[in-house]
Amino acid sequence: MQPEIDLLGLPLKTFGLCFAIAFLAAGAVLTRRFRELRWPGDQATEALLAALVGGLVGARAYWLVDNWSEAQGDLVGSLFGGSGLTWYGGALGGALAVLLWARWRDHLNARLLDAAAPALALGYAIGRVGCQVSGDGDYGRASDLPWAMAYPDGVVPTDEVVQPTPIYETLSMGLAALVLWQLRDRLPAGALFGLYLVFAGVERFVVEFWRRNPDVDLGLTTAQVTSLGMLVAGTALVVWRLRVHRPQGPSATAS
Repeated sequence: MQPEIDLLGLPLKTFGLCFAIAFLAAGAVLTRRFRELRWPGDQATEALLAALVGGLVGARAYWLVDNWSEAQGDLVGSLFGGSGLTWYGGALGGALAVLLWARWRDHLNARLLDAAAPALALGYAIGRVGCQVSGDGDYGRASDLPWAMAYPDGVVPTDEVVQPTPIYETLSMGLAALVLWQLRDRLPAGALFGLYLVFAGVERFVVEFWRRNPDVDLGLTTAQVTSLGMLVAGTALVVWRLRVHRPQGPSATAS
């Protein structure tokens, strides 16, 4: 593990580096899609900045709510410290910020959500590389699998050999990003974003069985409950958009 690297004599957190790379990669994908749709490229930058600010606020807020008993002992440190960020909170906060930006720009439509889908999946996949390299505690349960590993030098160190769940998430969401990109012009408006919700929900729901997060209800973790909501919403969105845009048969045309 390498939580920190030396860059010209300055210490650089590897998680922060991967976060920056993820942001730039997602931005490149989104900008290209904007240009394909003949939308102003500079608006992709605006949307990304809105997502960044909203995502950071949402990630911290979600963590505070989920870990209030731990955070209230040092509220200032919890608000402005380097740790205490959750992906679901970031996704919700970022999505809300982008929706507000889109309304301000009079650009609120299903194609915008579709344009963001491959970028979101790619950004998440790269971000999980940062979790793996820094050893920030997102690893899984003890395991004797051939590829299991320990994180003795991680930000949250452990000498126990565990499931490297960040690798699973990088591979699965990287594949999802590729599939979503290939389908970007083949589905009706809104369906691609619904498919992203399905991919992200299934991926996190499955990975949680190997992670160390505590159960909250019915043997499921908080992330799994949220994942189920994403899966249901995504499936409903895909089915709805496909039905609305289903080609009409001869009888329907004749009528």
